[in-house]
Amino acid sequence: MRTQSDEGYSHALGNRQVQMIAIGGAIGVGLFLGAGGRLAAAGPALVLSYAAAGLAAFFVMRALGELVLYRPASGSFVEYAGEFIGPWAAFASGWMYWINWAFTGIAELTAIALYVHYWAPAFPQWLTALIALGFVVAVNLLSVRLFGELEFWFAMLKVLAITVFLVVGLVLVVFAVGEAGPHNLTSHGGFFPTGAPLVLMSLQSVVFAYASIELVGITAGETARPHEVMPKAINGVVWRIAIFYVGSVALLAMVLPWTAYRAGTSPFVTVFAGLGIPWAADAMNLVVITAALSSCNSGLYATGRILRSMAVKREAPRFAGNLSSRFVPMGGILFTAIMFLGGVALFYFLPERAFNIATAVASLGVITTWGVLVYCQLRLRKSGHRSAFPMPGSPYTNWLTLAFLLLVVLLMPFADRDQLVAFLLIPALAGAIALGWTIVKRRRAPSPAGPAAPSPAES
Repeated sequence: MRTQSDEGYSHALGNRQVQMIAIGGAIGVGLFLGAGGRLAAAGPALVLSYAAAGLAAFFVMRALGELVLYRPASGSFVEYAGEFIGPWAAFASGWMYWINWAFTGIAELTAIALYVHYWAPAFPQWLTALIALGFVVAVNLLSVRLFGELEFWFAMLKVLAITVFLVVGLVLVVFAVGEAGPHNLTSHGGFFPTGAPLVLMSLQSVVFAYASIELVGITAGETARPHEVMPKAINGVVWRIAIFYVGSVALLAMVLPWTAYRAGTSPFVTVFAGLGIPWAADAMNLVVITAALSSCNSGLYATGRILRSMAVKREAPRFAGNLSSRFVPMGGILFTAIMFLGGVALFYFLPERAFNIATAVASLGVITTWGVLVYCQLRLRKSGHRSAFPMPGSPYTNWLTLAFLLLVVLLMPFADRDQLVAFLLIPALAGAIALGWTIVKRRRAPSPAGPAAPSPAES
């Protein structure tokens, strides 16, 4: 059953594209760039953070799968929040998801600027970010099919790069080439060289690394045969999480000592630069640039659909509900692009902190989204619905996942100043969303002269 917010879409995404969008969503700049700084801070024990967050992500994805098979919708969890919690929850979760992608996009643009700086140190980094923004906006405005095709090849390149690293890294470790070997897990200060607390403090950035795995649910509204395609796509994400994330971080910790990595440089580039092959580091740097472009591209896609879903219900600016002649939610895409433009300014004024601040704020949106999905699935199951694709261990795994997400938030103010900034923004975000919901309710309230006139999307 399609919803009103799905009307007008072309349903142009096929199984091949949805599968790769799902995979691409599970491989982002949080791994390609963020893992370097976190390895430098937490040491080899960082792999435990990735395993714990990966387990939570697994349950989130299975909760999403059960919801999507119950009712595919481009509004995804916003639609589910409205049905299983209430209209206010749909409003709040929709805007928090927008916050997630708005700041994720800023982080991705920041990462692109850092990667290009590796080749062209004299080129203004803010200008690099601006050019990248122009490219992804153009791709999203042209057509859904172009977006899907581009994401297919972006994701293919990311998967190929990670696969090459896993093979090369495994060979280096097994044959003890150079400094590589399992001894790196313990020989440079132990498995917890900086202490167990720093491993816990890394959870926020690790959760951010898994961000956008839920993107596959948003593609449901533009997917042919979602009941056939979605379970395959979701299961594919789950096993790739274990291999690409936990496996990659474990190998990174064994290929080189944790002291070889640093913030602001991709750990994969660090590894390939150390191999002594002149083109290897350049090739990996190109891959991580496409990975960041891919994630930014997906962010515009996701927020455009979420904002249109909300605009149909008069919970977002009316122009965000506009579809172009190419069946693209042009208004929502441009609305998010304006926020991305503000991120370019943030990078201009705070180049050293922009990435960490953006990822910390984005994590609040990720945690909200995951929490809503898990709770909605819990309510769905309580309603008596039985799915052919059930979430394992429900309801116990629901509550364990929600407890984990709460722990991540409570640890943020003790981690670093950038996470503290994000934590202190929580009251401001909550206040802004509450104010927005009050305005929406007043608009919907019938006037003394009669009921409010329907919006163009409702008429």
